[in-house]
Amino acid sequence: MGLSQKQQAGTMKCSYFGISINISEHFHMQSESLIKPLMQTISHQHFRVRVAVIQATGAVIQFGNGKSVDDVLSHLTQRLFDEIPQVRHEVTTVIGEWLLHLRDRYSYFHKLIPVLLGSFTDEMPENRKLALSYWKRVGSQWEKENEEDLKDKLDFSVAPSHYPEGVVRPELGCRELVTRNLSKILPGLCHDMTDWVEGTRIKSSQLLYILLLHAEDHITQHMELLLRTLYRVCSDEESNVVRNCVKAAKLIGTFVSPKVSLTLILSALKKTPMSSHLMILASVIRGSTRQVLEPHLADLANTLSQTEISQRSEEVLYVEQLLGCAQALIECCQEDCKDISLQLMKVLVTIMAIPRLEHLHEKVEETMSSLAEVQHLNGFLDLYKQHIVQLMEWVSLSHDNWTCYSPELLQLDIIATHSGPVIGKVLPNFILILKTCFQPTKDPQMRLKLFTILSQVLERANETINSEGQFLSYLEIVIKDMLAPNLHWHAGRTAAAIRTTAISCLWALIYSEMLSPKEVHQVEDALMTQVIAMMDEDSKITRLTACRIVNVFLSVCGKEFGPDKLNTIYPEILKRLDDVSHDVRLAAAETLTSWFKCIGDSDGKSVLKSNIEFLYRELLIHLDDPDQNIQQAVLEVLKEGSDLCPDLLVKEIEVVVHKHRTPVYCNQLLQHIQSRRK
Repeated sequence: MGLSQKQQAGTMKCSYFGISINISEHFHMQSESLIKPLMQTISHQHFRVRVAVIQATGAVIQFGNGKSVDDVLSHLTQRLFDEIPQVRHEVTTVIGEWLLHLRDRYSYFHKLIPVLLGSFTDEMPENRKLALSYWKRVGSQWEKENEEDLKDKLDFSVAPSHYPEGVVRPELGCRELVTRNLSKILPGLCHDMTDWVEGTRIKSSQLLYILLLHAEDHITQHMELLLRTLYRVCSDEESNVVRNCVKAAKLIGTFVSPKVSLTLILSALKKTPMSSHLMILASVIRGSTRQVLEPHLADLANTLSQTEISQRSEEVLYVEQLLGCAQALIECCQEDCKDISLQLMKVLVTIMAIPRLEHLHEKVEETMSSLAEVQHLNGFLDLYKQHIVQLMEWVSLSHDNWTCYSPELLQLDIIATHSGPVIGKVLPNFILILKTCFQPTKDPQMRLKLFTILSQVLERANETINSEGQFLSYLEIVIKDMLAPNLHWHAGRTAAAIRTTAISCLWALIYSEMLSPKEVHQVEDALMTQVIAMMDEDSKITRLTACRIVNVFLSVCGKEFGPDKLNTIYPEILKRLDDVSHDVRLAAAETLTSWFKCIGDSDGKSVLKSNIEFLYRELLIHLDDPDQNIQQAVLEVLKEGSDLCPDLLVKEIEVVVHKHRTPVYCNQLLQHIQSRRK
C-alpha cells in the first residue's frame, strides 16, 4: 500500500552506505528509543546480525538524534576487537561516515578520531586501507572547511628535517585534527594503556604511536603525562605493548626538543632509577639526531655513569636497558662519542662486572668495539689503552675501605683481566691497590677475590701485568707484603682458603717463567719455611701446590743448600708419600727425586748418611705400594738416590725383598745399581 500525500510530504530520500533509503523528517524524535535495543543486539552471536546492527546504528545516529553518540560509542569501539573482519569493517565505515557527515561532528571529533585511527592497525589489509581512505577524506574536508585558519600553514609549512624513515607524513588536515583534539584524547588513552585487559592495552599503545606521529612537535605540551604513562607501561608483561611504547618514545626523540625531553627523563632517572626510565631514554636517543643531541652528550653520559644509576640494580632488565642507552648513544652520535668515551667505558665496565650476567659479556664487548670504531681505534683494547689511567683512578678511590661486597672490587677484576697487556701500563697503581688490600687486617673474602684476580693475570704474566717488563721490580713487595702475610697459619676455614689462594698465586708466579734463578732464590729464601709448613694443610690443592713449589726450589736452588737445610726439608716431603691423595703422593715422589739431586759432594753425603739410610728404608716400604703408579714413581726416586750410598741401599733391599708382594721392582733397582757400577 503506497504512502498518502501527507505522509509523502513528511519524508526525505537519503543515501547511506551507498543505499537509497527514505527517512521521516520526524525520525530524530523517535531515534533514541532504538538505541537500547540496538546496543543489546550488537554482541549477537551471529556476525551478520552484528553487522546489520552496526549499520542500523550508523543510520539511527546519522539521521536521528546525534546526541546518542555517547550511548553507542563504547559498544562500537568494543567491536574493533571482534574476531570477524566484516564486523570491524562496518565499525570503520560507520565512524568514517560520522566524521564526514554527522551534523554535530565537530563536537565529537575527540571521541570519533581514536576509533577510526584504531583501525589503522587492523590485521586485515582491507580494513586498514578503508580506515586510511576515510581518514584522508576527513582531513581533506576539514582542511577545506577551515582554509582561512590554515592559510599560513598551507602557504608556509615546512616539513621536518628529521622524520621517521619509511613513514609517510599525514596531510595537514589530519595532523591539525589530531593536534587540536589531543588534549581531550590523551588522558583517556593513557588510562586505557594501563587497563587490565591485554587487548585494550595493545590497541591503546598502537593508537598512541599513530597519534604522536600526527601531533609532531605538539607532543611537547603533553610530555609529563606521556612520560608518566610510558614509564608505567614499559614494565608491562606483554611484549607487544612494550614494543609499541618504545616506538612511541622514539617519536618523542624525533619531534620534541632534547632540552625538554631529556631534562624530564634525566630528572626522573636521578630521582628513582628504574629500567623503564632507561628504556624510554634509549628510545628517545634513537629517535633523535646527532646534531640535536650533541649539546646534551656530556650531561647524558655523566648521568649514566653516576654510581647511583650505573650500580643501582643487578636486575637483568635494568642492566640490559643501561647497556641499551650506551648502545643508543654510540649508534646515534658516532664520532661525537669521543668526548664521552671515558664515561661510557665506566658504564660498560660496571655492567661487565655484575655477577650472574655473563650472558651480556659478548654484547658489552661488541659495544666496546663499536665505541672504538667510531673513534677510529683498533678494537676495545685501544679503548683501555686510552682510558686505563683514569679507570684505575676511578676504581681505586676508596680501595682502603673495600670489602668483598664493594662493586669496585668486581670492576678491578674486569679492568685487570679484560684489558690484556694494557694493565701493564698502570702496574704501579695495580700493585699499590693489592699491597693495601692484602694486609691481614682486611676483609678475608675480599683478599680471596683479589688472589683469584692476581692468579689469573700471573698465569699469562707476559701478556698482562708484565707486558711492559716492569713486574719484577715489584717482586719484593709481592713476596713480603702480599704473599708472606697471607701464608701464615691462622685458625678457621676462611684463613685456610686464603692460604690456598695465596700459594696458588705463588705457584702461578713461579710457573710463569718470569723469574730468573736468582729471583727464584729470592722467593725461596723468603717463603720456603711457610711453604714446607703448608704441606700439612687439610686442603689437597694446598698440599699438592706446596710440593710442586718445593720441587722447583730444590731444582733451581737446591745445590746451594747446606746439609742442615736439606735435613729439615725431606721429612715433610716423605710424609706426603702417605697422603690420601694420589696426586700429592706422586708430586712428593718427584720432589724427593729433586732432593736427592741436591746432595753433591762427599761432605754432604757423610753428614746426611743416616738420613739417607732412613730414606732408603722408608722408600722401600712404598716400593711395595698397592698402586703400581706409586711403585713406579718410588722406583725412580730410589734410582736417583742409589748413586749416593749404593752398598747401603743394596743391603736394605736384601732385608726387605722377601717381604714384598712381588720382587720385580726390587730386582729392577738392583739391576740399576749394578749397571751404574760398571
